Amino acid sequence: MSRDCIFLVVGGGIAGVSCAETLAICCPSSSILLLTESRIVKSVTNLVPVARYLHRFDVREKNVNELGASINTIVDQLEYINSREHWARTKKGLILKYRYICVCTGGAPKLFSSGQAESRIIGIRDTDSVLELQRRLLTAKDVLILGNGGIASELAYELKDVNVHWVVKDSHISATFVDPGAAEFFQLARSELDVPTVSETAIKRMRYGEVTPPEEKQSKQGAALGPDWHTNYDLSGGSTHAGKLLPKIYYKSHIEDYYVLPEQGRLSIKLGHENGAQEQLTCDFIVSATGVEPRHEFATDVPPNFADDGGLSVDEMMRTNLPDVYAAGDVCSAAWEPAPHWFQMRLWTQARQMGSMAGRSMAAAYEGETVYQDFCFELFGHVTQLFGFPVVLLGRFNGQGLGRDYELLVRCTRNKEYIKFVLQNGRLRGAILIGDTDLAETCENLILNGIDLEPYGDDILNPDIDIEDYFD
Repeated sequence: MSRDCIFLVVGGGIAGVSCAETLAICCPSSSILLLTESRIVKSVTNLVPVARYLHRFDVREKNVNELGASINTIVDQLEYINSREHWARTKKGLILKYRYICVCTGGAPKLFSSGQAESRIIGIRDTDSVLELQRRLLTAKDVLILGNGGIASELAYELKDVNVHWVVKDSHISATFVDPGAAEFFQLARSELDVPTVSETAIKRMRYGEVTPPEEKQSKQGAALGPDWHTNYDLSGGSTHAGKLLPKIYYKSHIEDYYVLPEQGRLSIKLGHENGAQEQLTCDFIVSATGVEPRHEFATDVPPNFADDGGLSVDEMMRTNLPDVYAAGDVCSAAWEPAPHWFQMRLWTQARQMGSMAGRSMAAAYEGETVYQDFCFELFGHVTQLFGFPVVLLGRFNGQGLGRDYELLVRCTRNKEYIKFVLQNGRLRGAILIGDTDLAETCENLILNGIDLEPYGDDILNPDIDIEDYFD
């Protein structure tokens, strides 16, 4: 059996659906085929601008039948691509003849494993894995979370009626997104959530070399889902405790060994700490949330180029080295020279941007037109929510790629907001905005325009000065 199409998109995640929907807009009369492994796909909804080039959005799961009439779907898995003859084969043996193909197969969780008791380790990536987590939580009293990214951070504080042991390799929580200062802000806010406090604002400027990690006094103590995914699920454990319990955090630690206790049916886990100390824990299962790796479980007639991180190398038009083969989302790696304020992170935001860019690029190639890279690749931007606070990340928000030649300017209002500016040679290079700061568009403009902020000194974050109006 075979089917013909102009555009073949592989993957039902955010990147794949965004690519297909963009193609449907650009080439409404052309045949578009979406190959997905599940009848449930993910699409972007409630797209709200936070700044000129930055958006907040929800991810909605929908049945493939709910996609536009111009997008045909097949539920199957890609097995082989013959790029020279422009056809692909699925696991079920269906031949798909195409003119252009975009691979959006996403990423797979990097599951921690030592080859034993693997059934006691789960990775959180998609709806099925969350349902499995729910099932295991029903009888669980102790859970160990391994990882320090977005999913680990959300789980650590959203699980209820269960003791949470959070093992992180860093000196502070949520290190994928925030610095030690923001991590401390989050922890204080969570511990004092129901305690009325007087907001006290403090501003502090520091050189990068002066930033020190928090005290290590606690170090010896005990898929792709869309934004706010945890709000849609009951994540309650089987403990007799009521409500949410603050997690026990093990800094700069890792799992050295683990095994099943036959008499209890639980896991005995040996933790190793950076200082050489060891610790023994007992839990019901391990949630491995240590990131994802590109997933490309298919063969090709010509070897594709891969980046060092295992992703399919793509240029600024999302093209691979194979003829008329594109890639977008977690499966690919940006091989072009990035703009000064942009870098790749495998996030929902960039999956949507890359998928849309691939669709525009494919449509332009088909129509014989010229298209330029979208402006969203000029500035890194991500909107998310951590520990109940809205979070906006812009540019080199943690000084990525800047070496040690930059300054930090921080304003913190306890339990309300945390604002960090990354300044280099007097110019804003990145920002972290936590809370309802209303500064996203202002920061976006300051970064892109390269305005010299040196004359303003620390007043740039003075709470008595409305910089939003000043630089409007």
